[in-house]
Amino acid sequence: MPSSDIPKERIRQRNPNPLEAWHMQDEVWNQETNLEMDENKGLLKDYDNGLYEPDHKILLKKDFNNILLLLFLYVLQGIPLGVAGSIPLILQSKNVSYSDQAIYSFVFWPFSLKLLWAPLVDAAYFPNFGRRKSWLVPTQYLLGLFMLCLSFEVDALLKSDEHTSPNIVKLTVVFFMFGFLAATQDIAVDGWALTMLSKENVGLASTCNSVGQTAGYFLGNVLFLALESAEFCNKYLRSHSQPTGIVTLSDFLFFWGIIFMVTTTLVMVLKKENLGQTALHDVAQQGIMETYKSLICIIKMPAVLNFCIMLLTSKIGFSAADGVTGLKLVELGVPKEQLALLAVPMVPLQILLPFVISKYTAGRKPLSVFYWAMPYRLVMGMIFALLVFWTPTVKQGTEFPAYYYGVLLFSYALHQLCAKSGGSCSIATDGYYVESIFCIFIGLAWWLRYGNKFRNLQDEHPSTWECKRNN
Repeated sequence: MPSSDIPKERIRQRNPNPLEAWHMQDEVWNQETNLEMDENKGLLKDYDNGLYEPDHKILLKKDFNNILLLLFLYVLQGIPLGVAGSIPLILQSKNVSYSDQAIYSFVFWPFSLKLLWAPLVDAAYFPNFGRRKSWLVPTQYLLGLFMLCLSFEVDALLKSDEHTSPNIVKLTVVFFMFGFLAATQDIAVDGWALTMLSKENVGLASTCNSVGQTAGYFLGNVLFLALESAEFCNKYLRSHSQPTGIVTLSDFLFFWGIIFMVTTTLVMVLKKENLGQTALHDVAQQGIMETYKSLICIIKMPAVLNFCIMLLTSKIGFSAADGVTGLKLVELGVPKEQLALLAVPMVPLQILLPFVISKYTAGRKPLSVFYWAMPYRLVMGMIFALLVFWTPTVKQGTEFPAYYYGVLLFSYALHQLCAKSGGSCSIATDGYYVESIFCIFIGLAWWLRYGNKFRNLQDEHPSTWECKRNN
């Protein structure tokens, strides 16, 4: 008889009082859990020694096509994000005010607010067509049509001269709708990623997300800005100078609109959803109202609510460095395409860094990484402000020396390391520097006042994160 069965046999032989029985059952559970943990540790040890490597390769081979499809869907997801992120740099080169830039920033709100309609995407679908395809296919078709239509109007929206400036309000409304569709596609792909892969490989979904979105953002932002720049194309890609770049924003949108339409059709026809791939489907499906009730229950939990509030307020200290520094450099004459190209060597870092720090963020103390990285990231805000202050002194006519871009690249690299872990008027002081100091001061005050409380959330008992609803 196995050792874990001995206490059970004793329980059967006598009739203890309820409290004693509860303690004995708890002891049984602990013994069985410890045995399972020992077995799992043995399996992990064997796996680390390579004993199960052939089996793992077989599992990867089984999901290889699904992994490629997920990567491609996440690449498509990154394209709209990259295009929307390139617009502020284009606007800044047209001398648009920072108040107009602030209005345009509403474009990115759908990705912050997608929690509001995510339960609808999760609960409402056509079973015969597929739970995720019911939203993914129409959303990507709409994105493709949106890009095709926008390709004929975007030049007029961005048109400016000495008397007129781009129509910021209309531009914001249009790209806000663009962002809404992209956020909805993100919800559908994230949900499908959990069921498309086998149970053994489902952990690769986050890797596909990180790699695919980074690649898509690179195509929609860095590559586009480089090919759209006449100066860059004349200097590096052409033998004879031309007044415009190789592509325009309208050409770029039209091309990707066609790609979205064609690839969505192929996914709709060729890819079937296998609803029996993971144990996630063993859970009873909830209706729309039930899903929203569960969401409200989760949000009302004290631990979750505190966590959300602290996440929202902790980013104030980084807002100037993250949101304004690039625009300020363009204002001072740094070519927007050169700033975009600085992201090229950052792509491998953005892909590899999550793997490097995953042993810390995936452990029992993930918030400690954020806590200890926050002061360094606040220091980077001060370094960025000094970098902006230094920029005009190194400008040589309309050009900047090579070492200047080296300093920029080094600064951005340090920032990524920190970020992953956690009318005209005459003015005497540039508001950017005031804002930078103000944000750093708030960030430091937040870290001193709430940092430990934020870190202590990871020590809460697991039951504090469980939603208990009374139906």
